[in-house]
Amino acid sequence: MVIGITLIVLLVLVISIYIIIEIKRLKHKLFAIFLIALILFGYFSFTYSTRGQDIDFKTIPGMIEASKLYFLWISSAFGNIKLITTNVIKMDWGINETIER
Repeated sequence: MVIGITLIVLLVLVISIYIIIEIKRLKHKLFAIFLIALILFGYFSFTYSTRGQDIDFKTIPGMIEASKLYFLWISSAFGNIKLITTNVIKMDWGINETIER
């Protein structure tokens, strides 16, 4: 009887230690995925925002111009998100009372 309880306690300890280690590993994986997604978003959004513009990336003034263009593009994107969100909040989301009989 005592051996069975001891084995159960040891099993619970081993499983809890394993779960704690996996949670820490999962946090690191999620952080790595977040960083990769952030880098990909930055790259693709920068190339999209500067596409079609005559910018010389080899000079400092060209890089400054590209940075200004990118940050203007990002700010307008967040402004559009804000506008859409406020319009969604203002909508009437009540139940439609018309029921056909």
